Amino acid sequence: MGVRGPSRPVRTCVGCRSRAAQSDLMRLVASSGAVLPDPAGRMPGRGAYLHADPRCWESAKRRRVWSRAFRTAQSLDTSHVDALFGGPARVGGAPGSR
Repeated sequence: MGVRGPSRPVRTCVGCRSRAAQSDLMRLVASSGAVLPDPAGRMPGRGAYLHADPRCWESAKRRRVWSRAFRTAQSLDTSHVDALFGGPARVGGAPGSR
């Protein structure tokens, strides 16, 4: 039987749905009706994880994963995270909004 090293937490990217070490993903939280980046991983509330890859961000927005990831029915403003990826501001829960 092999010797295992210390295990690292594994999370799933909400964009591409692949699993990765928590340290390789960016944590997002829902706070005050907005999706916010949580670089320190210390903000209160439920978190969702995302690769720091614009393709994962676009996929997450296209699939409108926020209500499921954050367990909320309200629309969430994604403009704070959009700014990180250089994209246009958009409300994530409203279909067809730009």
